[in-house]
Amino acid sequence: MKESPHFHDLIAASPSVFTLGVAGDSGSGKTTFTQAIRTIFGEDLVSTITLDDYHLYDREERKRRDITPLDPAANDLRGLEEDLSLLKQGKTVLKTVYNHDRGTIQGPVPFTPSRILILEGLHPLYTPRLRELLDFSLYVDPATEVKREWKIKRDMQKRGYDRGEVEKEIARRAEDYDAFIAPQKSYADALVEIGFSRFGRDLGWLRDVYRVSLSLARNELAGDDADLRIDLGRLFSLPDGNFLFEYRKRELFGRKVATLTFDGEPGKEVISGLEGCVARQTGVYPPGLVHPDDTVNATACIRIILAIRIISRWLEIRDPDRPFRVSCGED
Repeated sequence: MKESPHFHDLIAASPSVFTLGVAGDSGSGKTTFTQAIRTIFGEDLVSTITLDDYHLYDREERKRRDITPLDPAANDLRGLEEDLSLLKQGKTVLKTVYNHDRGTIQGPVPFTPSRILILEGLHPLYTPRLRELLDFSLYVDPATEVKREWKIKRDMQKRGYDRGEVEKEIARRAEDYDAFIAPQKSYADALVEIGFSRFGRDLGWLRDVYRVSLSLARNELAGDDADLRIDLGRLFSLPDGNFLFEYRKRELFGRKVATLTFDGEPGKEVISGLEGCVARQTGVYPPGLVHPDDTVNATACIRIILAIRIISRWLEIRDPDRPFRVSCGED
């Protein structure tokens, strides 16, 4: 029997550009998920535009105008729409680059898309036109206290700010977040929510262990052998980490969704079926999303499921008449 081509080969040969929007607040963990996409599909197939490159004003000008980068008025969203339309056709655009170290705007420089183009930032789902140009979208939504802890510890430990400065900046941005960023959740194809682990709040900062939920429209993830596996014999005989799974149906922003929650540190074998599914689709084994030790965290579990969903979406666009499923079987 002739071996079916891997997803990597299919998308590399495709003339189209698959566009993926990853939205969320600054410091919300968006890069954790975009890096996973690069790892799975390969650096040669994935390029990323950070939407900070579409800031209209540098850091000093924003201070003078008393405006935050969360305000759409501080960003060239019309220019982003025009560029994305061209990039989706595989064309090169000229765009500026925002230098985070200096807070300055540089360029313009040429940018050519790869077969998978990620738009990561504050406003990828803000306008109807941007949403129309995206093939799949994800909103990353850490709980308020999780995000607060991340920002305080990051800015104090890595950027030299004192706690008062960080808390002042958090308060200054809160109103704009609620007005301009949070409403984009309702348009996302997938929502990732991150909370402190029920097994201990300190596990988050110490070992990156959180409670992570993924919400998708029901029946949007289907596949042969894309399964979770629990070996009860091993479960009761080895001192694995604490973990839990939760599945629930709910209505979110007027849509019926299925929400899968992981918490703690399950044994690696629990997601071996999912990992094998991604490997067979991409031709990359192991996919590189989990650590080589015996346990994984909730974020790794969710990243693997998202990878399967993204593959499904690309295959659906390529052939809308095919049954909507990823085949993860051995044949």
